[in-house]
Formats: sequence, C-alpha cells, structure tokens
Amino acid sequence: MSYFVTGATGFIGRFLVSELLENRTGEIYLLCREGSRGRLDALIKQWGGSSRLVPVVGDLRADQLGVDPEWIAENTGKIDHFFHLAAIYDMTASDEMNEELNVGGTRAALSLAGAVEAGIFHQVSSVAASGDYRGLFDETMFDEGQNLPSAYHRTKFESERIVREESPVPWRVYRPAVVVGHSETGAMDKIDGPYYFFPVFKRMRDNLPSWLPLAGLDLGDTNVVPVDFVAKAMDHLGHLPDRDGEAFHLVNPEPQNTIDLVNTFAAAAKAPQFAVPLDRSVTNRLPTALLPRQFRPGALIGAALRTPPAHLLLNQTMGRLGVPAEVLEHVSFPTVYASKATQKALAGSGIAVPDLESYAGALWSYWEEMLDDSITSDRATVSALKGKTVVITGASSGIGLVTAVQVAKAGAIPILVARGKDKLESTKALIESQGGTAYAYGCDLSDLQAIDALTQQLSGDFEHIDYVVNNAGRSIRRSLKLSEDRFHDFERTMQLNYFGAIRLIMGLLPKMRQQKSGHIVNISSIGVLTNPPRFSAYVASKAALDAWSNVVSSELVGDGVSFTSIHMPLVRTPMIAPTKMYDRFPTISPGQAAQKVISALVDRPHEINTLTGNLGSLAHTLAPKVAFRVLHLAYQIFPDSAAARGESPPAPTSEQAMMARVLKGVHW
Repeated sequence: MSYFVTGATGFIGRFLVSELLENRTGEIYLLCREGSRGRLDALIKQWGGSSRLVPVVGDLRADQLGVDPEWIAENTGKIDHFFHLAAIYDMTASDEMNEELNVGGTRAALSLAGAVEAGIFHQVSSVAASGDYRGLFDETMFDEGQNLPSAYHRTKFESERIVREESPVPWRVYRPAVVVGHSETGAMDKIDGPYYFFPVFKRMRDNLPSWLPLAGLDLGDTNVVPVDFVAKAMDHLGHLPDRDGEAFHLVNPEPQNTIDLVNTFAAAAKAPQFAVPLDRSVTNRLPTALLPRQFRPGALIGAALRTPPAHLLLNQTMGRLGVPAEVLEHVSFPTVYASKATQKALAGSGIAVPDLESYAGALWSYWEEMLDDSITSDRATVSALKGKTVVITGASSGIGLVTAVQVAKAGAIPILVARGKDKLESTKALIESQGGTAYAYGCDLSDLQAIDALTQQLSGDFEHIDYVVNNAGRSIRRSLKLSEDRFHDFERTMQLNYFGAIRLIMGLLPKMRQQKSGHIVNISSIGVLTNPPRFSAYVASKAALDAWSNVVSSELVGDGVSFTSIHMPLVRTPMIAPTKMYDRFPTISPGQAAQKVISALVDRPHEINTLTGNLGSLAHTLAPKVAFRVLHLAYQIFPDSAAARGESPPAPTSEQAMMARVLKGVHW
C-alpha cells in the first residue's frame, strides 16, 4: 500500500505521517516545494530517517501540483491513498491567499489524483464549511444555504464542494474543529485559534492575583480538539472499508462553553478566571429569546464586530495584545456539530477526544516555553542580546531549554551545552525552525577534563563569549539521617553544581578578559537564603558557588566581567519530578524562570531574589533560633521522599500543602 500526502510539513500533516509510519506499510510520498526541501529533510530525520518517506517536488499553485510527468507515469495506479492537507488554516489570511491555496490547491490535487488513478482522495476540510449555520449540523449535511462570513469559510466550503462534485476518484472528507496542540506534549507550530489569547492570560498572571475574579460574558459555545486525536482519527477512518463519499466530523461530541474554555486555559496559566453574572440560563428566559435568531443580542453583536469601525476599534485595543479582530468575530460557533456517525465509526478503536482539562496545562506550557514571542517586542532586551553569544548549560530541558529558545528570539546566539547531544540537536533544530541560530556541544559537566576540552573548543570556535548561564545542576532531597552511608551524594552534587560550574567559568575567563567584557549568570537556589531541611547536599553546593562568585567578583570587575546569582524558587522542571508531593505545591513555570534569567542577562544585577527568599534570609539574621525552630517543624511535617525511603510516594497532607502555600517557592 502506498500514500501521497500534501501538507506533510504542516501541523496536522506531520502527525498524520507519524501515524502512517507507525500503523501502515508501504511508501509515503511527500509533496514539497523545492525551497522547502531542507525543512522536509529535517522532518524526515525526526521521523527516524525512514526510507519509506520519499520527497516529491511540486507546487500547490501548479496544475497537477507541478509534479514531474515522469513521476506521474511511473506511479499511475500505485497510489492507494491520496491525503490532501495542504491549505491555509488561518482566519487572518487574505482573500487572495485563501482562494489560491484552498480552492486552487484542491483543484490541482484532484488533477494529480486523477492522473495517478489514486484509490481514495482524502480531503481535509473544516467545520468552517458550515459557515454561520444555526442549529445541528451533522455529517450528511453540506450545502444548507448557510452564509459564509469570511474568505476562510467560503474557500473551505468551495474546496469541499469541488471534491464532492468533481473528484475523478472515490473521496472522503474530514471536518476538524479548532485544532490545538498535542494532548500529551502540547506541541504546536503556530499561533492560531485560542492561542491568540494566551498573551492576555500571561499578562493577567504576571500583573493580577490569581484569586481575583473578573467579569465575563457568555459568548456561546466553541469546539476544540487536539491534533493527535485528529491524526489518529483520520488514519483509522481513512482505512475503513466501504466509507467512500462520506464526511466525518472530527470534533468534540459535546460543545464547549467558550467562557469555560477560557477559564480552563486561565487556570493552566495560573491567571485570574472569569465569572459570568448573566449566562444563557438567565438570558434565555428574557423576552429577547422570543426574537428571531438574527435579532438576538448575540447575533447583533457578531454582526457589529464584522463592521469596519468595529475592526478599527478592536485592532487598537485587543489587537495591541495580539488578538486580531478577525479572530474575535468567530470566537464562538453558532453551529452544533453532530458526530454520531463518526463516533460510531471510531467505536472500538480507542480513539476519542480527551477532556480539555486533562491537557490544557500541556498546551499552555508548550506555548509559554516554545511559542511565546513577546520578547521580540521588548526593545531593551533585543538591544542587549542581539548578536551576542550565550553559553547555556543544561540546555536540553527545563530552564535551560526555555532560556535558549527565548534568547534566540531576541536575536542572541545560544550555545547549547548538556550531556545528551541528541536532545540538544532537537533544541537547535527548533530554534532554527523559528528563524534563530544555535550551536550544540555535548559535554558531561561533572567531568572536569571534558569541561577543559569544551572551553578550549568554544574559545576557538567563537570570537566572543558574551554570556554564560550556569544552569546545569543536580538536586538531592534526603535527610542527613538517611545520608550517613551515602557520602557520594555530597561528592556528586558538589562535583556538578560547584566544581563543574567554576571549571567552566575559569576555562572561559581568558576569552572574557581578552574581550574586556562578559557576564556570568549562576542559577542558585532559594534554599541558600532559607536553608530548608533535607537539602544539605544541594544547598551547600549552591552556597559554595555563591560564595566563590562573590569573592571573584571583586577581582574581575576591572576586567569587565560580572556575576548574577538567581536564588530560584521551586520550578516545575524534570529535576523535581521524582518528589511527587511537589505536584500539588506552588511552583513557577520554566517560562517564568527563564524570564528571571533574561532579566539577569539584560540588567546584570548582583542577585535576583524572591520576597519569600528575602524574608527567609532576614529571619535567619534577626531571629536565627526561631527560624531553625520553624524549619524543624517543617522537617517533621515533610517526610523524606519516597525515593529516599524506597517506598511509593504518598499524597501531600493538608498541613504540608498549607506550609507550602505560606512559604511559597521554598524547596521542602
């Protein structure tokens, strides 16, 4: 069995190809433009470099997709499934672009499918084909006289109509709802749909207390599905027998209240949520409910939002926050999408739409860590970092990974260092896919000789080393009582967190002295200020790095070399994952931690602390005996980790959760 896929480098296309590789056999031909060959080759490498994946050069704008006639002749009668995904999935795209790619591209794909006598033509349409149809819209419905309020709606309808009426081969149509990132990893490749509102959630989180209720409006219902559900469903439905000539709704079977969806993402961002004083349970009882639908408040508001004056107003308000007026027009659906036939076809496959609550956190984290580009509009940050080299250790995950992605967006050149070279290459590829430049160097930072070789190579490879971020670290949570026969815990922690860090700095100092500039950022810990029990190995290693940096700062200030120590609070990273009780404790995200690192790079303060850290340090200075009594109480409340005791992790108690909230960010 063989396949032809257009749009394989697109978002849904990438996941569909993964499903075909995993579940099917035979060659998979992937259409790509000549200029996109490098991007496709990189994806093929990520897919494991399978020989089953065969690039075919062509163009969506050309007849028969611009594919070489010799290839067509050679493969006529050999393509069993032709998946057409290449299109514009963007409400803000121009009318001309929608027409050219959605309508013209579909005609060209059908032309090629007919020329090669494909077995089945699979058209990825959209629920947008229903336009502003009000009421229940099932899989058997298509042309119901619905209004098509935008170029996107119109061209999705038109391209599906062309398939239905003009396809030279059997066809199947798939209508996804609003497609968001992967339900497990959160992976997404662009800002679209609800993602336009994520910067607003971020501003709310950073500027308002999370407990503050905000007034909201009942905006109706929407429908959101994760990309992995869409790809799995298409793979399964596309191979069912005797389903040609049908459309399938890849939607959530239950409409999602828009304000509930907003609050779910706000909760994932730890931002304030919205309360709706007057929802539809109230408004439906008002006399307006007796009016024709087009005269009801919601319909009138929607019509008003589509007027030029409203566009101008929205672009000057919400537009400044990154939310296009075109998106606000269609924030909810007037249509309810029935999917009983699709659900029946999927029965027994194990393929179903997960609850948004179960994966909203993954979507938010991926956006904040990989897609958030607000740093590009920060002129001071871009001015300070553009063109500068930033050595980042521990850059394969957590704080280091997010910092690398963010500084690259500001125009800096991250030099990625970690033990796992494969993960670094993935980070490098991600940065390059977003238009940045990065370099990857594998190094075991607990091996001092390996560090010497690394610093020698970096000094030779780069004319300038402008910044160093010592982020790689090892944390051990174990009481002294359980450490009496584990002295190696102290040795290993000190080896990486202290000796490895200063060896790296000392190896790069000659370069910094020569260039008369350099700034080192050490990721320290709030524990250095608060001295929490069970972290003697970890806190001691970070305190040693602090002390060393404080001493040499006075020696190096004349050489233009400076230091910042960030006493980082508890961060939700893989390093704390083994301590399961942290799952319910207040933490900051890797994105928030990366913001602190970037502030250190730009402003170069001597140290960055939190309020809790400062209060803890003050308590140890003014009332050390009281401070140690409080810490002893915490020592009794918080047991040794299950890993340290060799047991399964228990759920946190109410006392533990309360102390964690009061002393927010402290490692317990």
